[in-house]
Amino acid sequence: MSKAREFSSPACTLHEFEPGVRIKRAYDDPTPTDGYRVLIDRLWPRGLSKKKAALDAWARDIAPSPALRKWFAHDPERFAEFSKRYRAELRAHQDDVATLRERAKQQPVTLLYGAKDPEVNHATVLREVINRSHQS
Repeated sequence: MSKAREFSSPACTLHEFEPGVRIKRAYDDPTPTDGYRVLIDRLWPRGLSKKKAALDAWARDIAPSPALRKWFAHDPERFAEFSKRYRAELRAHQDDVATLRERAKQQPVTLLYGAKDPEVNHATVLREVINRSHQS
């Protein structure tokens, strides 16, 4: 369930809440433009309080499996293969992906992740899967 958020100003409400999918580190401060904030890690980010996380949902099931996460180990050289394997895992969670896609049509959805690298992580793959499915 989405929580009411404050707008920075009445004039900003239109562009702040444009629907779509964004990604952001879970450790970054929440902002009103985040919209629906969903953690997409299987493990809770170390040292992050529930209050600071300001989550609307925690979608553990669409995170990479523990075996895939351990194999990948955030190695940039394995990212292409990781992406392929993660997409295969996501096929078993099409309903969860579809739910996020539908929500993203109505409001901003911010996928939160704990990884340090903003480009070599599963959130980039999931965002692409949601967006590609949305365009099809």
